[in-house]
Amino acid sequence: MKPNFEWDEEKAKANYRRHYDFKGGVRGKHYRAMQGGYTITIHKADGTTLVQEVKHTKGVIVLEPDVQKYFPDSETVNTVLRSLIQLIPSRRRSKA
Repeated sequence: MKPNFEWDEEKAKANYRRHYDFKGGVRGKHYRAMQGGYTITIHKADGTTLVQEVKHTKGVIVLEPDVQKYFPDSETVNTVLRSLIQLIPSRRRSKA
């Protein structure tokens, strides 16, 4: 049986706002560090530890935040890049 709980949006905003103040936060603070991948460490209740290395897979290109505003998904990026490739003279294109 589900508990009888009513969500009061205004009360929630008032309670959480003072606890989660991000005014001093810096956007992109850990961006460079995450470029090389990261490690996830999980300490389980039975005392064991699970460590997972997360690396970018081959072919992954990470866009800077200002560029992401204009290219929301990979389809958009690929369309624009294919258009730009057509502008490269054929002699230069064959070298790549």
